[in-house]
Amino acid sequence: MSRHTTPSADRAENAARDSASDVLVPSRRQYLDLKAQHPDAILLYRLGDFYETFDEDARMLARDARIALTSRSFGRSGRAPMAGIPHHALNHYLGRLLAAGHTVAIAEQMTPPGRGLVERAVTRVLSPGTVSDPALLPAGENRYLAAVGRRGDCWG
Repeated sequence: MSRHTTPSADRAENAARDSASDVLVPSRRQYLDLKAQHPDAILLYRLGDFYETFDEDARMLARDARIALTSRSFGRSGRAPMAGIPHHALNHYLGRLLAAGHTVAIAEQMTPPGRGLVERAVTRVLSPGTVSDPALLPAGENRYLAAVGRRGDCWG
């Protein structure tokens, strides 16, 4: 699958991240760290009752899910493009993103909200070729899965 950004845009984003790393708020640093683990996916980052995404992912989410693109301040590290969806509408918007050919990584809150940074981790990565949830599959379309195994000289 092709990258969502150009190499020069990636270099610029990485340079901006590196130069601003000392001023990044913890949630922004956490988002960028998770995004670095899934560079070819749109990262949906759970923040309370919403899944939010930033930067180029926000632009793609806004365009392909047909939602508003806005921005969010991250203190001294500046503003970033942002788009978000309500958590209860996740499957609806996942369907749109998968239909547009995107891979999506979903980062959930792993600890309850409280003081300090909430721990988050990517719990699912979905792509048009790997989705198996009937709620996300287009009605009337077949999805085929093949598996090949080898034991010694035998294939099956």
